[in-house]
Amino acid sequence: MHRSLKNRHLQLISLGGIIGSGYFLAVGYVVNSAGPASVLAYFLGGLIVFCVMLCLAELAVAIPISGSFVNYADQFISPAWACGVGWAYWLNWVAYVPSEMIAAGIIMQDFVPEVSQIVWAIVFGVLVTIINVFSVGKFGETEFWLALIKITALAAFSIVGFLLCLGWVGPTHHAIGTSILLGYGGFAPKGYWAIFLTMIIILVNFQGSEIIGLAAGETENPEKSIPIAVRDVCWRIVAIYLIPVTLLISLLPWHDASLAQSAFAVALDHYGFHKLASCFAFVVLTAAISCANSGLYGSGRALQALAKLGMAPEWLGRLNKHGMPQNSILASIGCCWLIILINTYLQSSNAFAYLLSVSGFTGAMAWISICWSQYNYRRKLEREGLVHTLKYKTPWFPFVPLFGIFIQVFCLIVVGFEPNLRSSLYAGVPMMVIPMLWYQFIRKKQLAKKAARGETIGHDV
Repeated sequence: MHRSLKNRHLQLISLGGIIGSGYFLAVGYVVNSAGPASVLAYFLGGLIVFCVMLCLAELAVAIPISGSFVNYADQFISPAWACGVGWAYWLNWVAYVPSEMIAAGIIMQDFVPEVSQIVWAIVFGVLVTIINVFSVGKFGETEFWLALIKITALAAFSIVGFLLCLGWVGPTHHAIGTSILLGYGGFAPKGYWAIFLTMIIILVNFQGSEIIGLAAGETENPEKSIPIAVRDVCWRIVAIYLIPVTLLISLLPWHDASLAQSAFAVALDHYGFHKLASCFAFVVLTAAISCANSGLYGSGRALQALAKLGMAPEWLGRLNKHGMPQNSILASIGCCWLIILINTYLQSSNAFAYLLSVSGFTGAMAWISICWSQYNYRRKLEREGLVHTLKYKTPWFPFVPLFGIFIQVFCLIVVGFEPNLRSSLYAGVPMMVIPMLWYQFIRKKQLAKKAARGETIGHDV
């Protein structure tokens, strides 16, 4: 692969993945489900991301390969687990990218009602495919500017929201204070348990930051740029999530938020900023394209890594003349289009929320794998007396990886208590288990036969 991604590309690619239309729309669901206490859910989500990124940075600097956590799981956990988490992660994005395309299609249908939602979804699918296939440098540049639009929009909301809270702008010119934050049943009107019930959606919102690792094999000077990107992503999560959400719950009564439309736009419209609220429709569209773009990048690299390990058909691992995994990208986008067509046929109103919840489970398994791999890798270096060779060390070891693992396992267990999200387990668990069983019982036999013939392929190289 070509190392054409610059440091600024790497930083904005990771941010592009975590600021999708799911963020702008799902915030309304989380706020409605947990009330103002939802800001604690986002704080916990940010803490989890912080732990995962610290673990990933050590691995990606020491072993800067495009397959990232799929390869790390193969080396430091087990090939069967790598097969399961790799295919689950691929399915994660194959489920999530269509949700972004569906969201983009809905938005464009509002602007141009004569063109159907499915047509717009396919148009955007073709667009992100072209961006991903031809040059990783062009992909990085496109994602840089798309992500910048989203960050600018959130910064504008934060400035206006802060001024509204102080009473310096708005229809009343009176300080809002905590009247809305605490005025509708208190800080946690549905109890603090609701914080954990919304965590699967929170984890979806933060997913995409791990793409830093997938991009390691195509980044200039990874040992310098990856730690910088990890550090910057962590503090930007505070600016992009915690500050805007805190202002949102201080401006908008929690029961007025929903999944139907952007809670940020509703809040701005409520205080008379109609033009700025309308701009958020364009921002959500940009977010959908950007996140689909990053998601297709991530899914293509994960599938290519599986192919190189012999856990997917060999032809999916081939690169084109631009150093891009063209076959795995085309296979991924083809499956995305298939899901869009199925959704259009079924016309399910709950498709967006369901795809988000499934994506939350499979994405969390990838994050758990990153923390687990780093823990095993560091222990291996300790046994060999080679820790001093690390150019970047995850701080506060072993507490960081262990916390990252156990808090996510706990959040996934809690999902079983939420009827609206429990179905994500029914789809997510087989996504992990079936590939693992395939590798354990079938793939091993294939490898044994090839070994007997003196051949090598995939993982046994």
